[in-house]
This record gives sequence, structure tokens and C-alpha cells, in this order.
Amino acid sequence: MATDWAELYRKTYGDLVRFLHRKVWDADRARDLAQEVFVRALDHDPERPRAWLFTVAANLARDEARGAGRRKRHLELIKNEPRPAAPDPAQELEERERMAAVRAALAKLGDRDRDVLLLWDAGSSYDDIAAHTGLARTAVGTTLARARKRLIEAYDALEGSNAALG
Repeated sequence: MATDWAELYRKTYGDLVRFLHRKVWDADRARDLAQEVFVRALDHDPERPRAWLFTVAANLARDEARGAGRRKRHLELIKNEPRPAAPDPAQELEERERMAAVRAALAKLGDRDRDVLLLWDAGSSYDDIAAHTGLARTAVGTTLARARKRLIEAYDALEGSNAALG
């Protein structure tokens, strides 16, 4: 049966962008990559379309991370972007520090834990997570719980080391 890509796009695009954003940490780039995923989808008719989209997205994000030149250009763009006036500088600083700590904690996780957490956060079902990661569907819940625990432990360890420095 042919996939209704228009309907899948409407239902999945937001989750896909959120998933990619947590991989590349740039909202515009995440939207661009999500578009690329759907462009590539036009040439395929996978058995599990949603899982296929997230697999392609993860691969694109991984390729993105490997490109040192692209990372450098990204940093240059961020440096040159005008910043909107912050309503509360202290609150903005706290939010940036919290997001940096979350990113650092995510970076300390293994690829599988990070992927399971990001797929779940993007709204993927256990079946889709299993298809993307190669886990048995029955192992997704346990893996997700352990990944959450590891993320919390990594975050707490980072916060504890930051508190010791401050």
C-alpha cells in the first residue's frame, strides 16, 4: 500500500523537527533537515514510514555532526546573529546554563540511550523506537527508563561539579 506522505508530513513534521533540533541544536537547521528527510521519502515506500523518517533524520543529523566545516560555519552564523532584547537577562542566563547542562548530560550518554530519549521526546511510539534502534519492542520501556536515569545522573553530576566550582 502506498504511503500518504502528505498526511504523514502533517502528523510527523513537528516531532521530526523537535527530534532533529535535539541532535543539531539549531532550530533552522533542524527544519532544513526535516525537509530533506521528506524530500528523500518521495523516492521510497517503506513498510514503517514513521520509523523510516526518524532513521533517515538520525543519519542526516549524524552526517551533519561529522562535518567540521559545517560546524564552523554554524558557529560563525550564531556569532553574527543579532540577539533580540531579553526581557530578563538573569532568567535568560539561567535558561542558557540549564540548556548547556542538558546538552552536556545528553552528550555523556551512549548513542542508543540518546536516540531512545530523543525519539520518545519527539513523540515516537515504542514500535517506531524499536524499529529505529534495533531494540525489541519489549525492551524499549526498560531502555527508556534506564536512559532517563542515566540522563538525570549525568545532569546531577554536572550540576554538582558546577556547584563545587561556584
